[in-house]
Amino acid sequence: MRKVRHYVLPTVMFSLLLFLTSLWLPHENIQNCELSWIPCLSVFSETGEFLRLSLPQVDSGVDAAGREVIRVDDDEDDGDEEGVIGACPGQNFQVSRLLQYLNSALDPAADVLLEPYLLCWEELIKFMEALGSLVGFFTGKVQEKIALIRRLAEEESARFNLPHPQLTHNPQHHAYYSVRSMLEAELQRGVVSFDRHTDSGSRTLLRLHRSLLWLQLLLEKLQGSEHGDKDRSLGALCAEAYAQALAPYHPWLLQQAAQLAFSAMPSRAALLPIVCVRTQEEAEPVLRTIITAIREVHLRTQRELEQRNMLDLP
Repeated sequence: MRKVRHYVLPTVMFSLLLFLTSLWLPHENIQNCELSWIPCLSVFSETGEFLRLSLPQVDSGVDAAGREVIRVDDDEDDGDEEGVIGACPGQNFQVSRLLQYLNSALDPAADVLLEPYLLCWEELIKFMEALGSLVGFFTGKVQEKIALIRRLAEEESARFNLPHPQLTHNPQHHAYYSVRSMLEAELQRGVVSFDRHTDSGSRTLLRLHRSLLWLQLLLEKLQGSEHGDKDRSLGALCAEAYAQALAPYHPWLLQQAAQLAFSAMPSRAALLPIVCVRTQEEAEPVLRTIITAIREVHLRTQRELEQRNMLDLP
């Protein structure tokens, strides 16, 4: 009997993790100032007016050794020196690359371009995997959703003999050029269902959108923007962000499995080398820059989904 118990508990735990991997998500070029989210970014306010945001200035370039770097001019930093985010040797996840994709995803018409958005997700997957296997174990499902939207874009190109959506000179003719064009085209074609599960790009995007909020909240908590967050563990912050962003859409069993994964997360100090810094103080401007960009991508996507009553697709 003891032998049976010895094997039953690990088997149950492993089964929970497998279940979590299948259900975690509920059922390149840098642009110029005119095209960039910084510093000339417009945000649609509740009053219907476009507001100018004061965001960290990000620009690309090369250092003295010829390596590509991202330069960040953050007004919140002390001093007048410009921050430089370069490639981090030996790391799969690169902050500079994520910022490039986020910058490229933001269209001047307050839209979100789909291919750079998916590239952002591919980089964020690397970030999650760097936090440990129990945090990155669900990334396979994220990759499936990225692949689904790309497949739909390729089918659209083949069907109408269109170039890749990022290469066409008439982006309005490609349904999968941007978040707005995809949602509108799928609605008009009757691809989206408000009553049952469909493998539409719109439903898939909604799942990615919810998870992006989870990551945004986690990074905000890691930055220590809320009182007392700087003294809390990485697992506790991750669990709290999950409770706010994803738990409302997950069944009880899945929530319990998620809590198990968060309890096994590494220490908070493990984050520092991932973003290529040595101290929490050095990490804060880097996190602030990432958070600002992610927040804008999420805000734009939220608005497009909300305008079409697509925030609760089954």
